[in-house]
Amino acid sequence: MADTTVDKASAGAGDLPPFRPLPFKAPDMEVTRKADGTIYLVSRTPVPPAPQSIPHLLDEKAALHPDRPFMRQRPPGGGAWRTVTYGEAAQMTRGLAQALLDRGLGPDAPVMILSPNSIEHGLIALAAQRIGAPAAPVSPAYSLMSSDFAKLKHCFAAVRPKAVFVQAIEPFKRALGALDLAGVSVISADGSNEAESIQALIQTPASIAVDLAQDALTPGTVGKYLFTSGSTGLPKATPQTQGAMTAQVACRRAIDAPAPDADPNEVQEILDWMPWSHIAGGNVNFHGALMEGAIFHIDDGRPLPGMFQATIDNVRDVRPQYYGSAPVAFSMLAEAMEADTSLRDAFFSRMQFIAYGGATLSDDLYGRLQALSIASTGYRIPIMTMYGATETQGVTMVHWQIEKVGMIGLPLPGLTMKLVPNGEKLEVRIKGPTVMSGYLDMPEKNREVFDEEGYYCLGDAARFEDPDRPDAGLVFDGRVTEDFKLDNGTWVSVGTLRPDVIAACAPLVFDAVICGQDKPYVAALVWPSPAAAKSAIEAAGGDMMAGLKSLVGGIAAKLAAYNASAGGSSRRIARFSVLTTPPSLDAGEITDKGYVNQRAAQAARATEVAALFADEPPPGVVVL
Repeated sequence: MADTTVDKASAGAGDLPPFRPLPFKAPDMEVTRKADGTIYLVSRTPVPPAPQSIPHLLDEKAALHPDRPFMRQRPPGGGAWRTVTYGEAAQMTRGLAQALLDRGLGPDAPVMILSPNSIEHGLIALAAQRIGAPAAPVSPAYSLMSSDFAKLKHCFAAVRPKAVFVQAIEPFKRALGALDLAGVSVISADGSNEAESIQALIQTPASIAVDLAQDALTPGTVGKYLFTSGSTGLPKATPQTQGAMTAQVACRRAIDAPAPDADPNEVQEILDWMPWSHIAGGNVNFHGALMEGAIFHIDDGRPLPGMFQATIDNVRDVRPQYYGSAPVAFSMLAEAMEADTSLRDAFFSRMQFIAYGGATLSDDLYGRLQALSIASTGYRIPIMTMYGATETQGVTMVHWQIEKVGMIGLPLPGLTMKLVPNGEKLEVRIKGPTVMSGYLDMPEKNREVFDEEGYYCLGDAARFEDPDRPDAGLVFDGRVTEDFKLDNGTWVSVGTLRPDVIAACAPLVFDAVICGQDKPYVAALVWPSPAAAKSAIEAAGGDMMAGLKSLVGGIAAKLAAYNASAGGSSRRIARFSVLTTPPSLDAGEITDKGYVNQRAAQAARATEVAALFADEPPPGVVVL
């Protein structure tokens, strides 16, 4: 074990230790530039053949290593891991597929899954796909956090399921009661007499009908309906075909190159909490683990106060070779590892690389993670990211060593990226086998989101890290639809300003709404971090008003320091106020993935926004 006296700053100055070797090929891009400024990027790296389907991939891995654990999960409250092997999963999903066939499921009769990741969730999704019945997992937040169930009812109506699965009836009773379940089978894993038991359905003897249905799967067969996060209206049902899902794992596999120190006999173990109702967790991570024949540990922990200890316990036990999560989870993990060297050493003992997504990792957190890695192993750890959307799956990846955060990488092999001039920015568009052909039953919307060459328009912007070296990668440059102009015509890039403001205010602020369209300056509404608010109130002896006043002062000081070196008017925050009520899922202010919808939040809080720009700012508005 290396010297453990390296401090946080040591990863950001002086002669740095080398990175751990990365198990990936370096990018090899072909770049085509048109006279109108449009740029096309495509990888020269060849793509291996894709599996026939996800169920065929499961059967292939079950035949190769039937006794290897496939999915593992602790029971609620902790305890020993429950395990389903690859061989057991193949057999169980055949019986369950027959039971679903018997209940009328098929290509036009999906199963909707309301509950979080679980072994049973994985089994029923794979079983449905065996018979060509799409699995339609929806965010548990639509059932458990909503007061009107509007998004849940919308999703239910969009796909018209023939069966609904929940892990346990009781938490979902109100949500189920809001749905018209006439003719719909309700299946649960808790043995409730109000639903059919998934354990009993698994025991159904499979007939040749299951094999015939699986043999009929084609690349165009819909395997899943995943719903967009609802950041621009109600969630849209996005068909995930077998061809798109298997192409994604093949495109990702194309860049694999075992590290020099890799043990060819070591089985990859993954610990992951990312929701299977979203593309990253449900397709990129879950299908990627299946492609690798990996052991997938379902992490019941969450990056929330009181729930993160489960993740810490799982890290100690699993010691995964790869870990991906949101920046907030890495912040909590870094804090725990700084306080506990045994946790730090367990985390880094087999770690090949870590990956973040959903938001940009701050420079401070990047440095802390590198310091922890150096102290534990003597090496820096590669910190990667991937970029994509529900409509496209993962399309770009950082798969080479970089010294900074904020990159989105380069397109994976098999995909073509088109960068189109849009004002002062380059708008991102993508074409390839992983991209959807269109939303379910939304012909008008489909005409809007594809351009004249058939490229899907993501609504984001990107720029080259080094315009003279395209292989150096792309940097996220904000959402085109969120940017606005001040009254002097200056553009404000919300996608880059917002994370910079949040990082500058860390750890006091967890999110912000950037305001100022057609106004003389930029202002912000900020949500304080619950942990910071709690600490401030405790420091004030329990006096809530005094504690919040101290917190506001701290945020003001951090923003003043940020403004001093921020640059021009489009980068400085002139006024701010602190929001005391959380963003509303039902009002569309926040998606179930935690992304704040800037325009919806401003519409829902029009009074607070107007106060930011009042000639005489009212109490609560801080002028910097």
